[in-house]
Amino acid sequence: MLPALLIVFGLAVDLAMPPGYSAAPLFAAAALVAAPLSSLRVTIWTGVAACLAMLPVQVLQGSGGPLEAATEKATVLTVAGLAVLINRVVMLGDRRLASARGIAEAAQRAVLPFPAPRAGRLGVAARYMAAQADARIGGDLFAVQNTPYGVRLVIGDVRGKGTDAIDSVVVVLGAFREAAEKEPDLEGVARRLDHALSREGARRGIDAVEGFATAVLAEMSDGGEKLRLVNRGHPDPLLLCPGQSPRLLEPGGRALPLGLIRLHPRDSGDSGDSGDSGPADESGRSYAAEFPPGATLLFYTDGLSEARDAYGVFLDPVEQLRDRPFTGPDDLLDLVIDTIGRHTGSETADDTALLAVTRPV
Repeated sequence: MLPALLIVFGLAVDLAMPPGYSAAPLFAAAALVAAPLSSLRVTIWTGVAACLAMLPVQVLQGSGGPLEAATEKATVLTVAGLAVLINRVVMLGDRRLASARGIAEAAQRAVLPFPAPRAGRLGVAARYMAAQADARIGGDLFAVQNTPYGVRLVIGDVRGKGTDAIDSVVVVLGAFREAAEKEPDLEGVARRLDHALSREGARRGIDAVEGFATAVLAEMSDGGEKLRLVNRGHPDPLLLCPGQSPRLLEPGGRALPLGLIRLHPRDSGDSGDSGDSGPADESGRSYAAEFPPGATLLFYTDGLSEARDAYGVFLDPVEQLRDRPFTGPDDLLDLVIDTIGRHTGSETADDTALLAVTRPV
C-alpha cells in the first residue's frame, strides 16, 4: 500500500501548498518503492498513476510556467521508467536466488537426509537452521539409523565452513552409516569416525588441529529401555521428562573431538578401518544414562548453546526450556527454534542442528 499512500499524500501536499511548491518527488518515490516490492504490472500502473496525479494539480493551481511543468512531468516519467528497469533486475535476481536455493536444498537432502519420524518405537524429529538466510547446509550434521545393536544416532559439528566443511560432513556420515551396522559398541563406532576424519585430513593436507569435529553418539534399544552415549567434545544432550526440570546428560570425563587422533602417537599406528586401536583417551568411553518412558532427548550443536542476545548473554537451554510444555519431538524442536529466535532477535551467528528422540510411554 505504500506506493498508493505516497501518491495520495503527494496530492494532498500539492493541493495544500501555495503555487510554486511541488510534490513531484513524492510521485517519483511511489514508482521507486513499487519496483522492488511489487510485480511488473503494479510497477507500471504505479508509474502511470504518479504521472496522471500531477495533471489535476497543475490544472487547478497552475505552475511556475510551461517549462517547469514539463520538467516535473519528465522527471516523474523518467523515474517511473527506471522503476520498471529496477523491477526487472530485482525479479531476475530473485529467480536466480530461488534456483540457487533449490540446488542447495537438493544438495542438503542428498548429503544430510532428515531421519524418518519413527526409529523402532522411538519418535524422532530433526531441524537444520542455517546462520545465513540464503544457505541451506554447512558443517553441522546428524543421522539416525536402525542397526542390529539398536537405534544409533550421531550429531556433530565439523570445524570450518564452506566446501571443506561439507566434505568432512560427508566423510563423517559415510563412516557412521557403515560403522553403526558393524561395530558392536559405541566406542568402536567413535573410533571408526575418528580414523575416517583423520585419514581425510591427512589426505587433504589439513593440520590435525584444523580438521576435527565434535560429536555425540547414542545407542538405544528399540523402545528406549537402554541408553548409552559417547561424547567427543560436544555440548551435552538434554533430557526432558514430564513434570521434571531439564537435565544435562554429562559424561564422566571430557574427550577430545573426532579427528584429533593424530595428536596421540600411541594411537596413530593404526588408521585402518578395523577400529582396533584404543580410544583417544579414557574419557572417550561410553556411559549409560537414564531415559524414562515418555521422556525426550534433545541433541543439538553449539548454535543453540552459544546463541547470544543483544547484550552478549548466552542462551541457557536448561533454563529456557524449564516448565515449557510440548507434545512430541516435532513440537519440542519448534519450541527450541522459537526460543532461539526470541533470544537472538533472529540473528544467529552459527548453524544449528537439532535432533529430538522421544521414548514411548
